Amino acid sequence: MKQYIDLCRKIIHEGCWIKNNRTKTRCLTIINADLEYDVENNQFPLITTRKISYKSAISEMIGHIRGYRSAKQFRDLGCNVWEANANQNKSWLSNPYRKGRDDLGRIYGVQGRSWKKHDGSHLDQLRKVIQHLKDGIDDRAEIITFYNPGEIEMGCLIPCMHTHTFSILDKKLYLTSYQRSCDVPLGLSFNQIQCFILLALVAQITNYKPGKVYHKIVNAHIYENQLSLMRDVQLKRSPYPLSKLIINPKIKKLEDIENWVSSDDFKVINYRFHGKISYPFNV
Repeated sequence: MKQYIDLCRKIIHEGCWIKNNRTKTRCLTIINADLEYDVENNQFPLITTRKISYKSAISEMIGHIRGYRSAKQFRDLGCNVWEANANQNKSWLSNPYRKGRDDLGRIYGVQGRSWKKHDGSHLDQLRKVIQHLKDGIDDRAEIITFYNPGEIEMGCLIPCMHTHTFSILDKKLYLTSYQRSCDVPLGLSFNQIQCFILLALVAQITNYKPGKVYHKIVNAHIYENQLSLMRDVQLKRSPYPLSKLIINPKIKKLEDIENWVSSDDFKVINYRFHGKISYPFNV
């Protein structure tokens, strides 16, 4: 929580106003932010100064792991965050690659599970990395990237959290996650949860003890229509102690996540939080 609060205050006190071309809304912006999450000691980075729908965040990560490309698929998991980008994003609605209502295109998990190679075949990046880790292989390139420059126009949104690098050190598994753009009031509350869960899950199915997540953000911003709620409401609240996360121990392999795992397999213990704040979502 201290990292999150410090980042919000830094943006407010040191940020510059930038007009975002996609949303047509000004953002108070800084460049470069680094956060760490202690997975080994189960310090679950769930925001306490407002209520967070953590099950939706978990469901979204499950959808990415499964390679989903439809808002309906995410909806069926209990996650509604892709509705606007699928069906209200004007540039995507007129995009010839869009395949009708709810289609998201070749976003996130589609790239992670089905990257198109030069010969027309597909590479399952996630499965390759998990198999390497199971085999004890760390060639300093255990990387999953959702950012495919050759197919940017084929998705409704350029991936924000775009690359995850796994590393083995002293029999522990670490994760470094890179994010090009971060809506701090809304997106970061999900991103923190998802980074933590990604390391915890992959460590569990590859039989490693998890270490830390290093979360690197390039462009961190607060939209103009979010600023007063952050400055005058959320930052006035005192945070509660962090909660703990319990993952169903029956999750033992990638196929489990693909076939039956849901947000109900993740239990959050001792989550205390302040009231809900409804931040505007800028499409």
